[in-house]
Amino acid sequence: MSTAALDQLADEVVDHRFKGLPPDAAGATVGRLRAQRRDLYTGGFTTPVLTLSAEAVEHNVRSLDRFASRHGLVLAPHGKTSMAPQLFQRQLDAGAWGITLAVPHQVRVARAFGVRRVFLANELVDPAALTWLSGELEEDAEFRCVCYVDSVRGVELMDDTLRAVGGNRPVEVVVELGAPGARSGVRDARQAAAVADAVEGTESLLLVGVGGYEGELPDADGDTVREWLNALSSLVVEFDKEGRFADTPEIIISAGGSAWFDAVAEVFEELPDLSRPVCKMLRSGAYISHDDGRYRGVTPFRRVPQEGSLLPAFRLWAQVVSRPEPGLALINAGKRDLSYDLGLPEVQVIRDARGAVRGGAGLVVSRLADQHAFVVPDPEAGTDGGAEPPEVGDWVGLGLSHPCTIFEKWPLIPLVAGDGTVTDYIRTFF
Repeated sequence: MSTAALDQLADEVVDHRFKGLPPDAAGATVGRLRAQRRDLYTGGFTTPVLTLSAEAVEHNVRSLDRFASRHGLVLAPHGKTSMAPQLFQRQLDAGAWGITLAVPHQVRVARAFGVRRVFLANELVDPAALTWLSGELEEDAEFRCVCYVDSVRGVELMDDTLRAVGGNRPVEVVVELGAPGARSGVRDARQAAAVADAVEGTESLLLVGVGGYEGELPDADGDTVREWLNALSSLVVEFDKEGRFADTPEIIISAGGSAWFDAVAEVFEELPDLSRPVCKMLRSGAYISHDDGRYRGVTPFRRVPQEGSLLPAFRLWAQVVSRPEPGLALINAGKRDLSYDLGLPEVQVIRDARGAVRGGAGLVVSRLADQHAFVVPDPEAGTDGGAEPPEVGDWVGLGLSHPCTIFEKWPLIPLVAGDGTVTDYIRTFF
């Protein structure tokens, strides 16, 4: 990545665009604020404020890199989770092959920060985006972008645009395998062969492998995921037997979100030798922050604990601003600040005005408004009715579910060490 582009993030001025940051820092640069190493709780930060644990992020990056290395996988983490170039850099420094992204805008962000390898996990048929991509490939011989194809029509549209542009480098593509009722991707081997035939009939595209995403399979479980992964492996073996990879130096087989990477490793390890070296690519992305909901419940490291562990890195702090009736506290964070599409936040810790900290057991968030969360005693806590809600002025630390929809709400996120020191500020680009 470009060190200069990353360094420029420190020159950005702190102002009203960035919620949660200290008002008395307005006008300072991010770099200057970072150098002050303020305390999260006493350094002027306002609520609500989202934080990332510095230790958890580092732990998660190293954990999945070690997992991939042990199983002969290359890691191309899905950057659309965070859209944070500083986190891309951490992943690349730890050994990642490149960054996976979903739409052209995200690729443009990655290129602005010098990312040299991108897996675009989507079909790309937009003429303007294809024209831009062709120009990037022409201007930078070291830039590599691999994207999905899943229809003959899509191949034709790509070829029309790329032939009109007249670039010399073909766009590398993998045939995406889906499943009935799932997301994009061909539904069977017959459709896959038709798409591969269409690619081979062009000079603007180069078939380099197969891929897909097991996380959107209907009623995904261990059996259905492994069945689909075996079908993906069979597809790449059949394509290789048919000589479809004669023009590529390596064959890519790619899958993997943050819920089933153990199954990906297991099935890919059984892949037989092919005519070319095989790049077994894992694309997990949510692991970098993990969460306190969706992924905590299904992380592969819970199924195979000897493989490693992941730690939730998010905590959102909000403040009690109202106790309008017994058994109810309203905190000043709501739908504008929190992820809620796959589960409500968890009340994890209370910090009172004196700085005393206690656990949040016995309290739950019952619902969200635009700028408020309703904190109440846990109705399932038993006959005692749960814990007493916190008082006005107390800070409430929340655990969050589904990182993909929390990063997007916070353009500048304090990275906080275990002692409360803010060590950096993570810039996102959505």
